[in-house]
Amino acid sequence: MEPAESSSSLTAPHILLAATRPWRPSRPASEERKGRERREKMGGKKELNVDFGGITADNVEQLRKVNTACFPVSYNDAFYKEVVNRKDEGLCKFAYWNGFVIGAVCARVEPHPDSPGRSRLYIMTLGVLAAYRDRGVGRKLIRSVLEHFESHRDEAGHQLETVDEIALHVQTSNEDAMRFYEEGFGFVRGPMVENYYRRIDPPHCYVLSKKLR
Repeated sequence: MEPAESSSSLTAPHILLAATRPWRPSRPASEERKGRERREKMGGKKELNVDFGGITADNVEQLRKVNTACFPVSYNDAFYKEVVNRKDEGLCKFAYWNGFVIGAVCARVEPHPDSPGRSRLYIMTLGVLAAYRDRGVGRKLIRSVLEHFESHRDEAGHQLETVDEIALHVQTSNEDAMRFYEEGFGFVRGPMVENYYRRIDPPHCYVLSKKLR
């Protein structure tokens, strides 16, 4: 999460009625085991099947609502204009469940600070509304960004052609977020950056990163 400088209430959660599930062939034991381990990490909660959708000028206020509900900082209008102007659904997108926005991820391509001529993916925000956390939504959002990278990494002239890693800043007290990235995706915790945030305590953060090539 990068530093930042209200909004109306969010749509309340509602009930999804159960439906008869079609028969499916049994999965291999290894997949069943992985599924059990994933459910245990989520406290026994069932994963949600979500759809993704782009962030546009027509729906960007939904992003503001998600961010307001999820983060201890406020993002100014310039942030939302930047997201809309990028017009890159592969890096900035909503997660929808049953037609409702329940989370969002916003990433960008920026120059790599340590490798002239190369780039990195930077995760600006990843937020999931509290009622839908521990249901695999954040993991699916990050995975979708990584899959977008894999689909275009070697495409000549594409902005991802020069990307070597993905990174973000995480507040030093946010152990849950660090565990999410480190254990779930293999990010590595780097140096602490002091006084990165201006209006929250503690103001320090760690740089988390993952090599993509």
